[in-house]
Amino acid sequence: MISYILRRTFAAVILLLVVSAVTFAIFFLLPRLAGQTADQLAQQYIGKSPSKADIAAVKHNLGLDQPIYAQYWHFIKGIVSGATYDLGPTTVHCDAPCFGYSFKNHQAVWPELTSRLPITLSLALGAAVLWLISGVIAGVVSALKPRSFLDRTFMGVALAGVSLPMFFTGNLAILLFVYQWPIFGSTYVPFTENPGQWANTLFPAWCSLALLYSAIYARLTRSGMLETMNEDFIRTARAKGLREKRVVFRHGLRAALTPIITVFGMDIGLLLGGAVITESVFSLPGIGQYAVQGITDNDLPKILGVTMLAAFFVVIANLLVDVVYAAADPRVRLS
Repeated sequence: MISYILRRTFAAVILLLVVSAVTFAIFFLLPRLAGQTADQLAQQYIGKSPSKADIAAVKHNLGLDQPIYAQYWHFIKGIVSGATYDLGPTTVHCDAPCFGYSFKNHQAVWPELTSRLPITLSLALGAAVLWLISGVIAGVVSALKPRSFLDRTFMGVALAGVSLPMFFTGNLAILLFVYQWPIFGSTYVPFTENPGQWANTLFPAWCSLALLYSAIYARLTRSGMLETMNEDFIRTARAKGLREKRVVFRHGLRAALTPIITVFGMDIGLLLGGAVITESVFSLPGIGQYAVQGITDNDLPKILGVTMLAAFFVVIANLLVDVVYAAADPRVRLS
């Protein structure tokens, strides 16, 4: 078991390095291959009618005058051991993990990410609890009563949840439950200040996000349960005289949860990297909104930092799923 975990951890580290290299190449190498020079890139962060001396100074301060491999090495070195940046009149040291400084406001990227992470974490975990419970329950009921009224109702709602985009359901929830019927608040309040107001503000966002994901989980659970409930071990359990409730939840649902665990790990990892549309619709100052600001301002360190953080969460989520699989099924450890 330990050797399996070590192998998976080593593979996760290699994967993060590959992701970092590809992401860095997309933002810094592809523009050069497309014909953009370092002077043109530096000119975007100066203003109108800059002098050649201003462009040269900005290019040097941002490290754009160095080869791509040198820029990438400094980026990786900064994450591991920190980095020192020349921001013009001052020189600052960025402690590890250092994801660089914003080209626009000269603020360190990592502290801004960590300050926004609790908001994204609150959104992702709250919605995950709702969609996991509602999706699994709806899928089990639909599988036990196929082609019934409940089955058609749950699957119809699931189809609507998958089809309706977040910017529609989110804005509809805001219109109805924040403005027309002011049940919920519109301004985010940290959990440490007021837990009740924190939940009240996030509840519409939780429900809107859960509607999208619970639909997927309901369909996955239904298909898995329909297949599992016809297996031989289910008939054997019933023949032994076990109660139907125990057969369904202890044997049937447990066997059907394998694909759900995989998808759940991926979804949580992606959402922790920033729910871009949801945070933008509900004006939540999380990582997703930070990524939108970076894209709008063409601020490459911000975009690169969010991408690396999202990749980290996805890789860690997959690593945890692999460990859970190995604990549940010893055959997985041999792979």
